Amino acid sequence: MTKLNIGIVGACGRGAKFKTACDATEIATIHAVCDLNEQELSGARERLGAREQYTEYEQMLDKSDLDAVIIGTPMHLHAPQAIAALKRDLHVLCEVTAGVSIDQCRELVLATKASKGIYMMAENYNYTKPNQLVKELVQQGLFGTPYYAEGEYIHELKHMNEHETPWRRHRQTGIDGITYGTHSLGPILQWMPGDRVKRVCCEGSGIRHIDGTGKPYCQSSSTMLCKTEKEALIKIRVDVLSDRPHSMNNYQLQGTDGCYESSRGGPNDKDKIWLRKLNKELTWTDLQAFETITELANKYMPQDWKEAGEAAAKAGHGGGDYFVLLDFIDVILGKRPPIISIHEALDMTLPGLISQDSITQEGAWLEVPDSRKW
Repeated sequence: MTKLNIGIVGACGRGAKFKTACDATEIATIHAVCDLNEQELSGARERLGAREQYTEYEQMLDKSDLDAVIIGTPMHLHAPQAIAALKRDLHVLCEVTAGVSIDQCRELVLATKASKGIYMMAENYNYTKPNQLVKELVQQGLFGTPYYAEGEYIHELKHMNEHETPWRRHRQTGIDGITYGTHSLGPILQWMPGDRVKRVCCEGSGIRHIDGTGKPYCQSSSTMLCKTEKEALIKIRVDVLSDRPHSMNNYQLQGTDGCYESSRGGPNDKDKIWLRKLNKELTWTDLQAFETITELANKYMPQDWKEAGEAAAKAGHGGGDYFVLLDFIDVILGKRPPIISIHEALDMTLPGLISQDSITQEGAWLEVPDSRKW
């Protein structure tokens, strides 16, 4: 294959962010774009360098000469649009989350199994440099056995609910529980290889906000506890309503031989790490040392970041948009298996969906289905 024709749906919004990553590859070509926004679609087509434009998604799938689609639309459309592409044996790179209901996720699994196309979820925070570095250190055994982790997505979105992306008012901020947890849970699960969440419980902090129409939002801050198959404990907090400084993604990891805490963005706060093998004293080391000290970088920096760090830095989400697309292309070309295929995508998505049931049952512990058994 010398050229990979890609169609982007949601091209006037999030989908457009993949252009830099496509341009950085030698094979990916944005062939067609699709969006409901007719007014801005022609401009989006020109900016993205596409040949064709469509306002109807299935028309693009049927008429355009595509190998793959990138889905960058609102959350409730992800699964139906992925299924429609898979039924046509097209490869799919889909934004998070994989689906907004258990039924959607089940249909997505069945469509993936029946298709010649490959499904991959674009969880870009798995690919950022700090998260990839911690993954490498885990793989090299420096954390020992990871057994506890925390992830937080703290991103005030009230203004976007009413003006920029009103779908969020219901799908992301209007439902109690963890509606948008993959940015937090995804990186943590890659630090606990071979494990999955088997049960969750969830509670909220109460309703604290009224929107511009006088209607109450859902509970401001929700926290989910996850117990894994290997008896690890994970805490996930999602808060997109509280008035506070921006601190979008925070992580902690505790293992038998090391621990990591990401920066919260405050004054002088840094990503910090302690590893028994490298430091017998119980004192923090700046994670950036693994980038700036040649000896550490040569030994521990992930190979992808060594080879393509400059190109990745030009793409969005800390290089995540670049590497997730590169992985997608390599998977299509048969160079490697998908890192976030259908079951990994649902390992990140299903706990949040079950948490939405738990929070309505006063924080009851509920089992998380394993999509591999569907």
